[in-house]
Amino acid sequence: MNHGTIAASAGPGLNAVASHALAEPTRIDLAGHKVPVVNGGLYDRFRSNPPLSAIAKEAPDIDLSWFRQLKKERVDIGFESYSPNFYYSNSRVTAIFTADLDRLKALMPAKVLEQVQPLQVWPGRGLVALTAYTYRYCDNDAYNEIGLSVVTNRPGASSFGPFTLLGQSMSNDYWGYVLKLPVDTELARVRGVVGYNLPKWLTEIRYTETETSVVVEIFDSETKKLDMTLETRRLSDLSSKETLVTNSFTNVDRQGRPTTGHSISRQLSHASSSSAESVRLTLGDGSLSTYIKALKLGRLVKYEYVPEFQGALYAPKPL
Repeated sequence: MNHGTIAASAGPGLNAVASHALAEPTRIDLAGHKVPVVNGGLYDRFRSNPPLSAIAKEAPDIDLSWFRQLKKERVDIGFESYSPNFYYSNSRVTAIFTADLDRLKALMPAKVLEQVQPLQVWPGRGLVALTAYTYRYCDNDAYNEIGLSVVTNRPGASSFGPFTLLGQSMSNDYWGYVLKLPVDTELARVRGVVGYNLPKWLTEIRYTETETSVVVEIFDSETKKLDMTLETRRLSDLSSKETLVTNSFTNVDRQGRPTTGHSISRQLSHASSSSAESVRLTLGDGSLSTYIKALKLGRLVKYEYVPEFQGALYAPKPL
């Protein structure tokens, strides 16, 4: 597959923000880790609590009306932070595949399985969601992220397989268990591992767009070679109807206690498809590809193309 060379656009109102990335990084102490951050960037200046007036000044084209309705609270998540964390301008693509149900259960901790179960869409088959995010402007600066999650029921609720999935889809309230979550900045890695109990590691991720597709390349953290490519269509039948979507996750904290966290996305431009031609996943020989191959992925159930959304990520709490 020839991807060519594609320049990623900074997005409306972000030219001044992008100039921060040209400066030499500065190092801060975060939960005992020496973490490089963008010199003069949002995190360097505000530590997850920038005033919206500063955001409006730097990126005047971004609509901040939704964030003005949300209240940040100071939290201790292994370091002092503020919840929710704000994501002002972002894009994502998500591909939902069937996968081997027994393998999914085997990868989930026993304490999590006591609370939630993978959804069984038909005998022996569950679901995984593979999502590529590009956060162009957020409280902890710009970065890319790849999420691989098991789709589950809500804690304490019965699972009725495809009917539960339909109910989550109709209410835009999804539940899952995160299997893998590589990122491409050390700040995002440390915050995710220490603060949110998430399986993050640092590696190179390229999120680019052509006139017809979104191309995401994930490199192996050890060999530095291209490991996996996710290529998806840029759908043309975009809806501009504002939609709020909640994604909740369960996991286990450092003390072995089950916890839950969630994010809310304000989708400003979005479309979906069930056509298998919408997604092409190419796996290599690296650690992430090897892991995904063991899941025995099957048919594509749904593809979501969300070229513009905003987000609020809430700190996890005991379940």
